[in-house]
Amino acid sequence: MRVQDLALQRDKYRHLSDTEWRWWLQQVDGRERTADKLPTFAAIEEWWYPVRLSCEQCSSEIAARYKTKIIAAGSRFVDLTGGYGVDTFFLSRAFTHTDYVEKDPELCRIAAHNFSLQHAEDSRQSSNIRIHNTTAEDFLSSCSQKEDEQHFDLIFLDPARRDTHGGKVFRLEDCTPDIVTFLPTLLCHLKPNGRIMLKLSPMLDLTQALRTLDAVSWDVFVVAVRNEVKELLLLSGGTGLITAVNLSDEEKTFVFTREEESLASSVIQKDSDVSKCYLYEPGSAILKSGAYKLVGQRFGLHKLDINTHLYVSDTLRTDFPGRIWYIQSPVTNHAPISKANVLVRNYPLTAEQLKKRLKLQDGSDEFVIGCRINGKPTVWLAKRI
Repeated sequence: MRVQDLALQRDKYRHLSDTEWRWWLQQVDGRERTADKLPTFAAIEEWWYPVRLSCEQCSSEIAARYKTKIIAAGSRFVDLTGGYGVDTFFLSRAFTHTDYVEKDPELCRIAAHNFSLQHAEDSRQSSNIRIHNTTAEDFLSSCSQKEDEQHFDLIFLDPARRDTHGGKVFRLEDCTPDIVTFLPTLLCHLKPNGRIMLKLSPMLDLTQALRTLDAVSWDVFVVAVRNEVKELLLLSGGTGLITAVNLSDEEKTFVFTREEESLASSVIQKDSDVSKCYLYEPGSAILKSGAYKLVGQRFGLHKLDINTHLYVSDTLRTDFPGRIWYIQSPVTNHAPISKANVLVRNYPLTAEQLKKRLKLQDGSDEFVIGCRINGKPTVWLAKRI
């Protein structure tokens, strides 16, 4: 039963107090809302769920598991912004001792319960996780008083991206904690080969963030889940590598440096007729990472326009990290097409406007793609490969 329907049946559960009733609805809603996002938790019968906002903002399981692949195992790990505890739960498996830090007492209560449960996959207990109901700043201050507990192999931080009024913020300086001010303190609490991992908003200006935090060398991970960018990860102690990754049934990555992109060049498609060619759109993680020239160069593709991030080739590159179509023919206002998926890139009309002009309905396995080729607006009929 959907939680919306259940909420209307309060009279059937008069034996529950209002507090118990609200908690029960929260559990039904949380399990329903995150079953696909967090399948391991859904499989644990006694797992507790926090309020809706925490469920919506937490990492997905596939993204949390990916983080465990890009860090080295060690002795001590601290999550300074524990929240729902998804990242804590999965990252803790690589460390002997884990500290979960969270200033919200209710989230701490839920985390303490959940971490005490038996792991559904390998029967491993989460008893190596210690709960601390305090702020990140106060926790590290207290660690300074303990010689054997003040340094970590990994410090994880996912700063809150909302102001005191609940509005979203995107600059690092406006997050809580303020990473820019807090960074020297974090560095003081690392072991010699320890690393800091920052989980940042996908809306963040990556270039500006790296410029702001240039006192440290970072590796960057732009993480998309099913071609939707979900997280930007910065990992300290890196060599400046940028990894654009799409997590789905098949994990695809594109790794480069900012220097490689700056030195790369695009071959612009001069012939406006690209029918019978293969059309490529890089995955969203690659586009977010800014590898507009290098991706075409590496795969030997021609770019349609300097501002159109679509590429073509005469031969099929099945290893391309993104979507691929086969272009069939140009489309005019009188083309005999009634149904198609409409996509526009660097085109004068929106997808809805183009669909209306061509009198198209949604559906079928064909695509109508509007774009500019060498400055000229064009529309093509294509089929997804």
